[in-house]
Formats: sequence, C-alpha cells, structure tokens
Amino acid sequence: MEKKKTKKEIVKMLLKNQELDEKDEEELLDLLIDQPISIDIDKQEEAKMTKGDRLADKISEIAGSWGFIFGFIIFLLSWIILNLVGIITIDEFPFVLLNLLLSCLAALQAPVIMMSQNRQAQKDSLRNQNDYRTDLKTELIIETLHEHVSEILRNQRKILRLLEEDEESEK
Repeated sequence: MEKKKTKKEIVKMLLKNQELDEKDEEELLDLLIDQPISIDIDKQEEAKMTKGDRLADKISEIAGSWGFIFGFIIFLLSWIILNLVGIITIDEFPFVLLNLLLSCLAALQAPVIMMSQNRQAQKDSLRNQNDYRTDLKTELIIETLHEHVSEILRNQRKILRLLEEDEESEK
C-alpha cells in the first residue's frame, strides 16, 4: 500500500516544473498551507501606477471608444468639406496637412496604447499566478478534508463493528 503524501510533498510535486531555490520553495509552502493567499491584483497595481501610467490608460480608454471614432470621423469630414468648399483654405485638395496630422496622431497613439496593453498583460500574469496559488491551496485543503473524512469513516466502521460485537455478546 502506498504511503500517503503530506501537504508539503504534494506542493513539491506540483512545483517540480518551476525552478525555485529551497528558501523560496519553503516560503511558498508556508504561504500556501498556513496563510490566506488571495490578493486583489487591481488594487495592488493601482497603488503602483505612476501619473504617466494613468494618463496612458486614460488615453487608451478614450481612443478605444466609439465616441472617439465618431468624433474623429466628424472631424475628418468637417476638415475635408470646409477645405473643399473654400470656407477655410488651410489645406487644399491632396490634404497634406491632414495627412501629416493623422500620421502624427497614429505615431503618438500607438505607443501609448501599447504601454497600456503591456501593463494589462502584467496584471493578467499576476492574476494568473494568484489563481494558481489559490487553486493549489484549495487542492491541498480538499486533500486534507478528504483524509479527515476517510478517518471519520474508518472510526465509524470501528464503532459499528464494536457495537455489533457488543450486541452479539449480549445474545
């Protein structure tokens, strides 16, 4: 019959694919077994955000909205119509200035959106790590509960056996 593994042995088995030194492994084991491990990634990341990060997120939020798209379409159509009709003649037909403005906007907007996406990817990675630790702890707790239930069932069988023996001896 195979020997039951302890919680620490189970965690070590699950962590074999990761390279951790002994100190980190012990800390992780203690963290998983003895302490609550769930953290709010959004609050943690929000506390670390700089003004530039907040600005990049706000620009990405605005630039990725339908309001921005419709507003920009209205701006482009207004620019073209006003310059074609002759109400203002800042930029004539090939619309070189408009093309330059659009190129500058795209050149500035793309890196800002990328910064925001990179930060979101980091948050997702932290969230995945937190989920993994939470799942691992849950698995360990379930294993412990399973052992306790098995022990209760064994004890219950012993009690039933003793009661049956006692009943037979009284007959």
